[in-house]
Amino acid sequence: MQEPTTTPELMLDNQLCFTIYACSREFTKLYQPHLDKIGLTYSQYLVMIVLWEKQQCTVKELGEALFLDSGTLTPLLKRLQAAGLILRERSLQDERKVLISLTEKGWDLKNEAVCIPAKMAEGTMLSAEEFVHLLGQFKDLLGRIHEANNNATK
Repeated sequence: MQEPTTTPELMLDNQLCFTIYACSREFTKLYQPHLDKIGLTYSQYLVMIVLWEKQQCTVKELGEALFLDSGTLTPLLKRLQAAGLILRERSLQDERKVLISLTEKGWDLKNEAVCIPAKMAEGTMLSAEEFVHLLGQFKDLLGRIHEANNNATK
């Protein structure tokens, strides 16, 4: 049996990806009680945020915004439609496109969800300035990684 490694590059505490992964899991836990109150999962909440912002979009546009494929989105959208929060309709201009829009009930849910971002910011115990700075850094990192992945697949 080999001795445990002490190579700094291979230590869990030195893995940026693990820290981001663990943060994501903790964030999701922080959201859970608030989302339970409005009857949404975290993934459903993200879909609703995009729709509250854009009012209507295609499944493809929704997938691009959330970095999700249609195989992941379709069951999620079916559950939101069954809950009466969204409508899924084929585009009259292009039958291949499925348009997603909010129902009145979906729009009403926005009033219940509007307090959640402030509660999340409070839960991070970051100042407003720290929050904005960190958000900017992560958006920059996401853009760089997305570009690197796109270049790798070309």
